[in-house]
Formats: sequence, C-alpha cells, structure tokens
Amino acid sequence: MKKHYYIFLLSFICYGLNAQRFADQLPQIKRYLQKDIVDTVEGIKMYNRLVEAIGGDSVCYNKAGYNKQGWNEDFYISGKLLHRGYYIDGRAIVFKNFFENGQCERTVVNPDPLHCNIEIFFENGKQRRQINYYNGLPQKLYEFYANGLPKYSEENEKEMKFLTLKKSWYDNGQVKDIMEISDLKNKKYSQKFFYENGQTKSEGPLVLSMDGKSYVKDGTWTFYDSSGKNKRTEKYSAAKLTSN
Repeated sequence: MKKHYYIFLLSFICYGLNAQRFADQLPQIKRYLQKDIVDTVEGIKMYNRLVEAIGGDSVCYNKAGYNKQGWNEDFYISGKLLHRGYYIDGRAIVFKNFFENGQCERTVVNPDPLHCNIEIFFENGKQRRQINYYNGLPQKLYEFYANGLPKYSEENEKEMKFLTLKKSWYDNGQVKDIMEISDLKNKKYSQKFFYENGQTKSEGPLVLSMDGKSYVKDGTWTFYDSSGKNKRTEKYSAAKLTSN
C-alpha cells in the first residue's frame, strides 16, 4: 500500500512540474530575446500600444484569433517570464514586465481610458521613472539616475494646460534648477538655476506666453558667479517678446 502511495505522490509531483513548464512545450508561442525588445531609453515599450490611456490603439489576440481576456503571459526564449498582464477585450489593463534576470522592468495600471500609472525600473532594480498619465499626457513625471538619486520632475495642472512645478538635479544630488508657479491666476513663475556646488547661478520671474506654449523671462533677473558673488541684473519683458 505504501509503495502505491509513493508512486502516486511521485507522479503527482512530476505532473505539477510539467504543468509549470507547459509554456516551454508550446513552440508555436512566440518567444523573445532581451536584446531585441529592450530599448536603451524607453525600456520594454512593445506593450504600450495596448494601453488606451497613453494613446495605444491596438488590441492583442490569442492563438484562436479572439481578443485576449484575463491573465496572460509572455516568455523569453530562455523560458524566463517577460510579461504577465490582465486583459479585457485585447486591452492591457494591469501588467508587469520583467528583465531576464527576474527584476521588474515596469508596472502599469490603466483603470480607465483617461488614467494610467506607470513605474519603470533599471535592470539593477532601482527606480527609473514614475509617470501619472491623464488623457494621454504625463500629468506628473519623475525620473531618477541609475544610482537612485532624483534626475527630473514635472507636475502639470489637471487639464494639462500649464506646469505647476519643474525641477532637475545633477547626478551628485545637487539641485540643478527649479521652476514653480507663484501666481496661479496670472500664470507667473519663479525660477532658479544652481551651479553643481550648490551656489545659485541665476534667478528671476517667468510668465506663461500668450499662446500657452512657452515660459518666458519677465522682470528682473539676477546672475551670480560660482562663488555666489559678482552679481549682475538684467530686465526682461514678455510683452515685448510677444509683440515681436
């Protein structure tokens, strides 16, 4: 009796292992090489076309030719997991991509056609980018260096008509420049630039142009040398630039 029990248990374990590797037994399923699908700037972007909230206009089909539904997976040629996502009518609603070393490359949550949250990572596991989309545009964007330090951030008002904050950093962690809104009604801003040693390089006011496409100097700007001395001032007029 015990002999039959162990034979059954061994068979059950082998069946479970075979089931876990079932994807390896389907040669008709497309497999990928990491070097062919990882863009050096954008990462693994081939699934973006399935995300409606960031402008994706495609759907994905299963082997039978129907729109994908529920949980689906893609794999590297090595058998390592590349992508796991939940689909509705061929659209990717929630998914994760992975590097071949097992590190998460990105997580995407697309709850409706207007909103989408994306977190992207370097192959070393450090965060690379975080983006909150609204109506196809990045309402909030945060970028990081490969060492984990902040690189760039940008925040827009809800309807994406103008910036409320923009900030960048040197790779040593020092702030490079910062622009933030100071008068919401009149769309006026203050901006500061810094040297890599942390000293202020220049500072002054900006205003959103009449066409809403650029931010121009308007008023008195002050400039400094890298020691913080020898300042000079210059006056600018956004009205003159607009009239020209």
